[in-house]
Amino acid sequence: MTSTAPLHTVLGSGPAGTALAEELARRGHPVRLVDRKGEGAAPAGVERYAADVGTGEGARAAVAGAAVVYHCVNVAYHLQVEVMPRIQEAVLGAVEESGARLVVLDTLYPYGETGGAVMTEDSPWNATTRKGRMRADLDERYLAAHRAGRARVVLARSADFFGPTVLNSTLGGAVFPAALTGGEVPAFGDIDLPHSYTYIGDVAAGLATLGERADGDGRVWHLPTAPAATTREVLRMVEERAGRPLRLTAVPEARPFGPFDEQFMAEYAEMFYQHTEPQIMDSTAFERHFGAVPTPLPEALDATVAWYGALLSGGADAN
Repeated sequence: MTSTAPLHTVLGSGPAGTALAEELARRGHPVRLVDRKGEGAAPAGVERYAADVGTGEGARAAVAGAAVVYHCVNVAYHLQVEVMPRIQEAVLGAVEESGARLVVLDTLYPYGETGGAVMTEDSPWNATTRKGRMRADLDERYLAAHRAGRARVVLARSADFFGPTVLNSTLGGAVFPAALTGGEVPAFGDIDLPHSYTYIGDVAAGLATLGERADGDGRVWHLPTAPAATTREVLRMVEERAGRPLRLTAVPEARPFGPFDEQFMAEYAEMFYQHTEPQIMDSTAFERHFGAVPTPLPEALDATVAWYGALLSGGADAN
């Protein structure tokens, strides 16, 4: 029997997009998960769909019939400044035509260097880096489209991801496999500074809530994130769960390490301030408005270490 419930379309099948598609399906929504290939296994209630949303034609096809569209598309780090604006133009144009609500997964980059000040939704956008200015420009265009009544848009910002399936993160594939096997674990910058990390399950749940609740539209929200701890404290918790001492290797500046190659780290250098000043994101506004509670850090790390352990033993899928 064909479902008559409103369709939710997720653009991008990376860790966030895939986790979101699964969360939406668990909540009973019909889901279309879009990427360039449209291949791979799909959870129950999720349809895989192939489209290039960097083109107007592809974006229109991807969002056709959807009540809510989630923009979780990302591209190779060195291509972001060039490619992300083109994707925005296509996706924003498509939802303006279709009338679908648009939920955009965003980063903390627009705030730039804060000197350690806690980041809230009211923090100024002071980015000076190429990628930070690009993100700020995109966000202003999204909000301008909403203010003008051309589209219904909400922005959802996250701190650094971690969790099952999250590999390309500073708390990801460079940390957990090495922690479990006795390899070198990078200590980026000053690990005694507080640093917010957002659990991928909370990213998915927060985005799904914004998709279900139009009362959040037209503004920036910080997705539910556990209180910041120092990175050293986080690594100690990983060490406890790994059951072996971590071999920490200082990485005081951007240089190739583990899965982060020379090309990536050359682009990441301008963002390395995130490891040389406190990175504290406050999600109180979201938690109060939507009644959300972020996953406690110990619980999130339990799930993450378990997933990486299964991955290393061949019992988990990296996708």
